[in-house]
Amino acid sequence: MKGIEHDGKRILVVNLDGTIYAWDGTCTHEEYDLSMCALHLSQFNLITGEAVNPPAERPLGKHQVKVANGDIFVEVA
Repeated sequence: MKGIEHDGKRILVVNLDGTIYAWDGTCTHEEYDLSMCALHLSQFNLITGEAVNPPAERPLGKHQVKVANGDIFVEVA
């Protein structure tokens, strides 16, 4: 898991058993960077983006990912 920032937008890139996912990198509860967040211990499903436990209730926004020649490309809306 790696947090990155592009044009002021936080992105969380996750390698889960060889599948790459990219999510909004800001917690939906407290607007904090998920790559470092230990504020309230909310958890998210890294396959669906759904909030697993409170206090976060809203899912993470998903970004399209393309892997080519070992490089990871994330489409940021």
